[in-house]
Amino acid sequence: MPEDPAASFARARAAAGVLFFDDQDRIMLVNPTYKNHLDVPGGYVERGETPHQAATREVAEELGIHPSIGRLLVTDWAPTDTEGDKILFLFDGGTLTPDQLKAIRLAPTELRGYAFYDIPHIHTHTVPRLARRLIHAYAAHHANTFRYIEHGHPLR
Repeated sequence: MPEDPAASFARARAAAGVLFFDDQDRIMLVNPTYKNHLDVPGGYVERGETPHQAATREVAEELGIHPSIGRLLVTDWAPTDTEGDKILFLFDGGTLTPDQLKAIRLAPTELRGYAFYDIPHIHTHTVPRLARRLIHAYAAHHANTFRYIEHGHPLR
């Protein structure tokens, strides 16, 4: 009996996050209760939802706010040994207004807190694979472009 050709297809898990800025051009990182490193607001894409919908839903669940989520900044093919194939989408959340910042209500089962960080020092605040992705997303935001990367690195 011939082998099922679909068995060799990647079955990547998809996750979507949002890059938010403050009025000093710093980026937001959140402190998840279930991770040992800082991350961006976001999470896994659920069945039947688009990455943009997932990013919007996750921001509402985690931060309790409903800002307009903008364009895609980065797509990163980033499989891990523990979780397998993953494709990560990072969207532009723009600069949060003072009123939006005041309205943030963290989901206590998901987040311990959040803060804004300068991009030149981002490697000191999170894991290397995320720091690389954030540097590319920050650059794409400012250049009004999009970047495709693999493991946080552009294709050569």
